[in-house]
Parts: sequence; C-alpha cells; structure tokens
Amino acid sequence: MTELARTRPESFFADRFNVTRSLLERVLGSNLIGRADDADIYLEYRVNEELQLEEGTVKKASRHVSQGAGVRALSGTRTGYAHTDDISLQNLEEAARQARAIADRASTSGVVAVPSRGRPHDLYALAEPPLATDLARKLDLLRKVDGAARAADPRVTQVIVSLTSEEVVTLIATASGWTVGDVRPLTRLNVTAIAEERGKREIGAHGGGGRVALDFFLEDERWRRFAREAARQAVLKLRAVDAPAGTMTVVLGPGWPGILLHEAVGHGLEGDFNRKGTSAFAGRMGQKVASELVTVIDDGTIPNRRGSLNVDDEGTPTGRTVLIEKGILVGYMQDRLNARLMGMAATGNGRRESYAYPPMPRMTNTFMPAGEDDPEDIIKSVRRGLYAVSFGGGQVDITNGKFVFSASEAYLVEDGRVTSPVKGATLIGNGPEALTRVVRVGRDLKLDEGVGTCGKEGQSVPVGVGLPTIRIDDLTVGGTAV
Repeated sequence: MTELARTRPESFFADRFNVTRSLLERVLGSNLIGRADDADIYLEYRVNEELQLEEGTVKKASRHVSQGAGVRALSGTRTGYAHTDDISLQNLEEAARQARAIADRASTSGVVAVPSRGRPHDLYALAEPPLATDLARKLDLLRKVDGAARAADPRVTQVIVSLTSEEVVTLIATASGWTVGDVRPLTRLNVTAIAEERGKREIGAHGGGGRVALDFFLEDERWRRFAREAARQAVLKLRAVDAPAGTMTVVLGPGWPGILLHEAVGHGLEGDFNRKGTSAFAGRMGQKVASELVTVIDDGTIPNRRGSLNVDDEGTPTGRTVLIEKGILVGYMQDRLNARLMGMAATGNGRRESYAYPPMPRMTNTFMPAGEDDPEDIIKSVRRGLYAVSFGGGQVDITNGKFVFSASEAYLVEDGRVTSPVKGATLIGNGPEALTRVVRVGRDLKLDEGVGTCGKEGQSVPVGVGLPTIRIDDLTVGGTAV
C-alpha cells in the first residue's frame, strides 16, 4: 500500500471497504489478468455536505453518503467498464466479468451498471475536517459572510451564502500488482449578492476554497474579502455600459481568466482527443503552436489546490506536465490507456467523476507561468480595447479550437487607461490562433480562488486555473453597443 500525503495505514482502507488485498487480487486474477491488456478495480467512499444561508435563514443542510466500485478491462482501444454500489465479492466478480465481456466483444466502448443486491448502508463514521468541523462553527461563518456582504454597500438587498464540503476515500488495485489509497477533502465557500438601484437589479458572485479545512476561510478574514467582492461585483454592474463589438486588443486579467486557457486550449491537449486525431493540436508535437511568450503547464501537485491529487483515479502519481514551452507543443495530458496506445508515459491525468465512470485524460491545475512585463505597462500599451477580469460561461469546439466566452466583469481600455465597466461582452475566437497573438505577458501570475469545475463527456471534476495579465491582439469581441 503506497503511503500518501494524508498517510493512512492499509488497515484503514481495508476496514473502510471491507475488503482485503487478497480479495482484490482474486477478483483481478480470476477474471481479468491474462484476459485483457490491462485492468483495475476502483473503490470509492464519498461523503458530501451542503449548508446554505439565504436571507439570514438556513435554507439547506444536507449530508449524503455513497460508496461503490468500478471494474475496468482494457483490450486494444476498447474499454469495458462495470460498476456497482454494493461492494461484495459476488458483485465485484460480476462487474469484472461484465467489463471483460465488453472489452472482448464490443466494437465500441461501453459502461454497464451491476444492480445492488442489498440496501444502502452508511457503514463508517465520518472522518476528519472539513466534514468533522463542528456545525455551529460553519453556521457562524455563513452568518458572518451574510452580514459582511450586506454591510459592504446599502444597495445590496439579498445575500445567499453556501458552504459545500466533501471527503472521498479511494482505493485502486491494478492488474500489475500494486494497490494505492487516497483520502481527498474538498470544500468551497460561495457568496451571491444582489444589488438594486432605481429599478435595476444585478447579481455578483465570488467564492473559493480547495482541499483545505474551515480555518482556511478564517485566515486573514478571507471570508470577509469574499463577501465584499460579491457585493462589489453586483454594485459595479449597476453602472455598466453596453460592450462594444468588433476586432480589438483584449487584455486578460490574472487568475480566473485562465478559464479561457483551460477551455480553449487545455482540452485540446488531452491525450484521447490527440490519439483519435480530433484535436486541433493532433500530430503537431514539436511544432510551434503559440507565441514564443506562451508556456502552458498542468500541475496536479500544488499543495491544497482544488485540482490537485496525490494520485489520479488510476493510482498514478500526479506531476507537473509542460504542455507548451515557449510556443512549442511538447506534451499531452495522459491516462494509462491513451499513454500506452500513443507510446507515451502516463502523466497522472486519469480522472473520473465517481466510481460509476471510467477514467479519461483530464486537467488538474492548468496555467500559464508569469512573464516579464509590468501589468500596468500592458494596460498602458493599449489604445483601444477590452480588459476582461472575470468570465462566466463559455463553449469550445475541440476539433477546431473555436470558442465563445462571456465576460462577467470587463472594462473599456481607452488611451492606456481602464475606464467604464461594460456588460454583455463576449470573446470569440480560435484557441490555437489566439495563442499566436499573445504579445505581452505580465509578471503577476495568479491562481484562481478555488471554484473551477470541468465538464467532459458527462463527467464533472474539480480543477484549477491560473494566468498572469496577458495582451492578445486582434481578438473578436461581441457586444451590444450600437
């Protein structure tokens, strides 16, 4: 049993799932070893908690416990996967037989569910922070946030505060004979503020967290900053003007705007899309794909970050993977299947939403390192353009890199100065092309606060993003100004 950052003895995992190493070896050996190219068993125990305060009243307080197992068999390019919420020898062996059958016979990959043969059980006591923190302390924090947001500006009329926490215990056994476990805490504080003035109503939101304890939000009164920021955004939008439209210079602020990098470029650097030839980056290893100012890194080892993991969901240790280096494509993010088929090393990017899904290549914390420019000088260099500080939703087409993103906070830049806040701004472009138009990179790299969730093929996982201030020339901006 590999010992990880949150070290637990092998007996902890054995007791949690009521299994032994020999039982897992039996399931793999009798059903999968020698009958598939690769195979593994993934066991998961998950506890989720959500608290929500609205208008000073606790509107939601829930806790949910689930557990299950998934068995995977790999044969060539095919994946057979079966899962069950009843962790017993009988069900594990049935799942293994189902997975092997799919991998052996199907022309395409498939997933099946093995029905539970018993009632759900909450078998184990809840462990360690953030879930073990006293409920009264959590509710006290929510009330403080509510009060701070209201006190930030008299125009704030409504506040919603939520605290979500989870702890996931995983145990992974592979056909190659090794077993690894991990215990993954995760918590997030969200604040939504609604401001009203002269019949106009706007919403601001802010939050953050990570693989941290409740005390993270108390450090330097981080909770107060979250509250004030949500209120500031709501009030700011009350005086926003319609965004201009056209091709112009765009400056992206540090931190959360890295979500554009994640969506428009990051997914195209995942191994499965490149193996299948469907990514705009497929077949371009070693080629220039971006400005020489651009380096892109995925790093799952940053302490306490939302996207970080001791090991991925295949049991491979996470690492720091350079994807683009000074404009040159040098790497992809890989799980074990795609790494084997492409003749490359696994990078610790095999991730899944839960035991009900097979793993696939996914990002962890993806960012662009700092450059050398002063952020203020970057703004001063722009005669007319847009300064985008935060983003809402967006869409990207992996096959060609085309994206559309809505800016939730943006400003006009006129003669080197940030002026009016704007509303309704969207950025439209092509990810790979946009990277070639990066002409300035600031020295102010910032990681997001810890709110990112990434969706891919119906699965969602927590991720992190980061960016310094950057200038992109000739980007299309969609706006509503006449």
